[in-house]
Amino acid sequence: MAIILVPFQKKYAKAFYNLNIEWLETYFYVEDFDREVLSNPKDYILRPGGHIFFAVEDDHVLGTVALMKRADKAFELTKMAVVPKQRGKRIGQRLIQYCIDFAKAEQIKKLYLYSNTKLENAIYIYRKYGFIEIPVEADSPYKRSNIKMELPISEMRAI
Repeated sequence: MAIILVPFQKKYAKAFYNLNIEWLETYFYVEDFDREVLSNPKDYILRPGGHIFFAVEDDHVLGTVALMKRADKAFELTKMAVVPKQRGKRIGQRLIQYCIDFAKAEQIKKLYLYSNTKLENAIYIYRKYGFIEIPVEADSPYKRSNIKMELPISEMRAI
């Protein structure tokens, strides 16, 4: 069966939480802000105008990503995680491309993300998709973040 990408459905909310907690515990630690957002995705992501997407196969969530509205036409690409046994199968790349295509269709002007340079593969992939490094603000919402990247959608050429 093929992997499909779908928007948020309540039945996948637990997978959104569990996948992200597992990822954070594997690579870093869970910050209070993470736990709050992951426990209340409707309040923090969906109601303010954001989106959550899932990569699903046979009704099993393989990966997830969120676009959190931060300003008019500016969204943070965040909360991306893939099932450990599915990592390395380009599911994360499919989720990123889906978000970029969605942003273009919705006339979103820019996407940005916070990461950490120890995640070399992730940084490489973000650059591959056109994200460029910009300064991390002093009041970054994530203590573990030491890199911020931006993708100006409005400047992208149509392919």
